[in-house]
Amino acid sequence: MGKGRLEAFSDGVIAIIITIMVLEIKVPHGDDLAALRPLIPIFLSYVLSFIYIGIYWNNHHHLLQAVRHVNGRILWANLHLLFWLSLVPFVTGWMGENHFAAMPVVLYGTVLLLAAMAYFILTRTLISHHGRDSTLAIAVGEDFKGKLSVVVYAVAIPLAFVNSWFACALYALVAVIWLIPDRRIEKTLTP
Repeated sequence: MGKGRLEAFSDGVIAIIITIMVLEIKVPHGDDLAALRPLIPIFLSYVLSFIYIGIYWNNHHHLLQAVRHVNGRILWANLHLLFWLSLVPFVTGWMGENHFAAMPVVLYGTVLLLAAMAYFILTRTLISHHGRDSTLAIAVGEDFKGKLSVVVYAVAIPLAFVNSWFACALYALVAVIWLIPDRRIEKTLTP
Protein backbone atom coordinates (compact mmCIF):
# COMPACT_ATOMS: atom_id res chain seq x y z
CA MET A 1 0.00 0.00 0.00
CA GLY A 2 1.09 3.59 -0.50
CA LYS A 3 2.73 5.62 2.23
CA GLY A 4 0.69 8.82 1.76
CA ARG A 5 -1.89 8.18 4.48
CA LEU A 6 0.81 7.20 6.99
CA GLU A 7 2.71 10.44 6.27
CA ALA A 8 -0.42 12.61 6.46
CA PHE A 9 -1.64 11.01 9.67
CA SER A 10 1.78 11.29 11.30
CA ASP A 11 2.12 14.94 10.31
CA GLY A 12 -1.33 15.64 11.76
CA VAL A 13 -0.56 13.93 15.06
CA ILE A 14 2.74 15.75 15.39
CA ALA A 15 1.03 19.09 14.68
CA ILE A 16 -1.52 18.35 17.40
CA ILE A 17 1.26 17.40 19.84
CA ILE A 18 2.95 20.78 19.31
CA THR A 19 -0.39 22.59 19.65
CA ILE A 20 -1.18 20.83 22.93
CA MET A 21 2.26 21.69 24.31
CA VAL A 22 1.93 25.40 23.59
CA LEU A 23 -1.60 25.50 25.02
CA GLU A 24 -0.20 24.20 28.31
CA ILE A 25 1.70 27.48 28.75
CA LYS A 26 -0.81 29.56 30.67
CA VAL A 27 -0.94 33.34 30.36
CA PRO A 28 0.24 35.04 33.58
CA HIS A 29 -2.11 37.31 35.53
CA GLY A 30 0.36 40.18 35.92
CA ASP A 31 1.17 42.82 33.34
CA ASP A 32 4.90 43.21 33.96
CA LEU A 33 7.93 41.10 33.13
CA ALA A 34 8.08 39.79 36.70
CA ALA A 35 4.81 37.97 36.01
CA LEU A 36 6.66 35.86 33.44
CA ARG A 37 9.31 34.63 35.90
CA PRO A 38 7.23 31.64 37.15
CA LEU A 39 6.82 30.53 33.53
CA ILE A 40 10.57 30.17 32.89
CA PRO A 41 10.76 26.43 33.78
CA ILE A 42 7.58 25.76 31.81
CA PHE A 43 8.96 27.63 28.81
CA LEU A 44 12.34 25.87 29.02
CA SER A 45 10.69 22.44 29.09
CA TYR A 46 8.50 23.52 26.15
CA VAL A 47 11.52 24.62 24.11
CA LEU A 48 13.33 21.32 24.71
CA SER A 49 10.23 19.31 23.81
CA PHE A 50 9.49 21.46 20.75
CA ILE A 51 13.01 20.77 19.51
CA TYR A 52 12.55 17.04 20.12
CA ILE A 53 9.22 16.91 18.30
CA GLY A 54 10.77 18.89 15.44
CA ILE A 55 13.65 16.43 15.26
CA TYR A 56 11.25 13.49 15.12
CA TRP A 57 9.13 15.17 12.46
CA ASN A 58 12.19 15.97 10.34
CA ASN A 59 13.72 12.50 10.65
CA HIS A 60 10.36 10.79 10.10
CA HIS A 61 9.95 12.82 6.90
CA HIS A 62 13.39 11.80 5.67
CA LEU A 63 12.82 8.20 6.68
CA LEU A 64 9.66 7.96 4.61
CA GLN A 65 11.27 9.63 1.60
CA ALA A 66 13.53 6.58 1.34
CA VAL A 67 10.68 4.05 1.18
CA ARG A 68 8.25 3.17 -1.58
CA HIS A 69 5.38 1.52 0.26
CA VAL A 70 4.21 0.33 3.68
CA ASN A 71 2.39 -2.64 5.16
CA GLY A 72 0.36 -3.35 8.29
CA ARG A 73 3.43 -4.01 10.46
CA ILE A 74 4.84 -0.63 9.47
CA LEU A 75 1.54 1.09 10.27
CA TRP A 76 1.58 -0.44 13.78
CA ALA A 77 5.25 0.42 14.29
CA ASN A 78 4.46 4.00 13.29
CA LEU A 79 1.51 4.12 15.70
CA HIS A 80 3.82 2.82 18.43
CA LEU A 81 6.14 5.80 17.82
CA LEU A 82 3.22 8.24 17.76
CA PHE A 83 1.94 6.84 21.05
CA TRP A 84 5.17 7.72 22.86
CA LEU A 85 5.39 11.10 21.15
CA SER A 86 1.79 11.85 22.19
CA LEU A 87 2.91 11.60 25.84
CA VAL A 88 5.50 14.35 25.38
CA PRO A 89 3.03 17.20 26.17
CA PHE A 90 2.10 15.54 29.48
CA VAL A 91 5.66 14.93 30.67
CA THR A 92 6.74 18.35 29.39
CA GLY A 93 4.04 20.06 31.40
CA TRP A 94 4.71 18.00 34.52
CA MET A 95 8.44 18.65 34.35
CA GLY A 96 8.02 22.39 33.80
CA GLU A 97 5.31 22.85 36.43
CA ASN A 98 7.48 21.12 39.01
CA HIS A 99 10.66 23.03 38.19
CA PHE A 100 12.56 20.00 36.90
CA ALA A 101 12.06 17.89 40.03
CA ALA A 102 13.55 14.39 39.93
CA MET A 103 10.49 12.24 39.25
CA PRO A 104 9.08 14.37 36.38
CA VAL A 105 12.57 14.47 34.82
CA VAL A 106 12.82 10.68 35.15
CA LEU A 107 9.44 10.21 33.45
CA TYR A 108 10.36 12.74 30.76
CA GLY A 109 13.54 10.78 30.01
CA THR A 110 11.64 7.50 30.04
CA VAL A 111 9.24 8.81 27.40
CA LEU A 112 12.20 10.03 25.32
CA LEU A 113 13.87 6.62 25.68
CA LEU A 114 10.73 4.75 24.66
CA ALA A 115 10.15 7.09 21.71
CA ALA A 116 13.75 6.47 20.58
CA MET A 117 13.21 2.73 20.86
CA ALA A 118 9.94 3.02 18.92
CA TYR A 119 11.72 4.99 16.18
CA PHE A 120 14.37 2.27 16.02
CA ILE A 121 11.63 -0.37 15.70
CA LEU A 122 9.95 1.63 12.92
CA THR A 123 13.25 1.97 11.08
CA ARG A 124 14.02 -1.74 11.39
CA THR A 125 10.49 -2.66 10.29
CA LEU A 126 10.85 -0.47 7.21
CA ILE A 127 14.25 -1.96 6.42
CA SER A 128 12.88 -5.48 6.88
CA HIS A 129 10.06 -4.69 4.45
CA HIS A 130 12.29 -3.06 1.81
CA GLY A 131 15.35 -5.30 2.16
CA ARG A 132 18.89 -5.03 3.47
CA ASP A 133 20.08 -3.69 0.12
CA SER A 134 17.39 -1.00 -0.03
CA THR A 135 18.12 2.71 -0.21
CA LEU A 136 16.88 3.07 3.35
CA ALA A 137 19.11 0.31 4.73
CA ILE A 138 22.14 1.82 3.03
CA ALA A 139 21.25 5.31 4.29
CA VAL A 140 20.63 4.27 7.89
CA GLY A 141 23.77 2.17 8.08
CA GLU A 142 24.86 1.42 11.64
CA ASP A 143 22.68 4.23 13.11
CA PHE A 144 25.37 5.43 15.53
CA LYS A 145 23.35 8.48 16.62
CA GLY A 146 20.30 6.37 17.42
CA LYS A 147 22.29 3.92 19.53
CA LEU A 148 24.18 6.74 21.27
CA SER A 149 20.88 8.43 22.13
CA VAL A 150 19.55 5.32 23.86
CA VAL A 151 22.76 5.01 25.90
CA VAL A 152 22.62 8.67 26.97
CA TYR A 153 18.96 8.33 28.00
CA ALA A 154 19.80 5.17 29.96
CA VAL A 155 22.47 7.14 31.86
CA ALA A 156 20.38 10.29 32.30
CA ILE A 157 17.26 8.65 33.72
CA PRO A 158 18.82 7.29 36.95
CA LEU A 159 21.06 10.38 37.12
CA ALA A 160 17.90 12.48 37.51
CA PHE A 161 17.49 11.06 41.02
CA VAL A 162 20.92 12.45 41.90
CA ASN A 163 20.81 15.71 39.94
CA SER A 164 17.88 16.45 37.66
CA TRP A 165 19.68 19.36 35.99
CA PHE A 166 22.50 17.10 34.82
CA ALA A 167 19.93 14.68 33.45
CA CYS A 168 18.23 17.53 31.56
CA ALA A 169 21.63 18.61 30.24
CA LEU A 170 22.07 15.09 28.84
CA TYR A 171 18.60 15.24 27.25
CA ALA A 172 19.61 18.57 25.69
CA LEU A 173 22.88 17.00 24.51
CA VAL A 174 20.96 14.31 22.62
CA ALA A 175 18.83 17.03 21.00
CA VAL A 176 21.99 18.90 19.95
CA ILE A 177 23.43 15.69 18.48
CA TRP A 178 20.30 15.33 16.35
CA LEU A 179 20.14 19.03 15.46
CA ILE A 180 23.42 18.57 13.63
CA PRO A 181 22.06 17.75 10.19
CA ASP A 182 21.93 14.04 9.48
CA ARG A 183 22.35 13.87 5.75
CA ARG A 184 22.58 10.08 5.38
CA ILE A 185 19.23 9.71 3.66
CA GLU A 186 19.59 12.89 1.58
CA LYS A 187 23.03 11.78 0.38
CA THR A 188 21.70 8.36 -0.52
CA LEU A 189 18.68 9.72 -2.40
CA THR A 190 20.54 12.46 -4.27
CA PRO A 191 22.11 11.24 -7.51
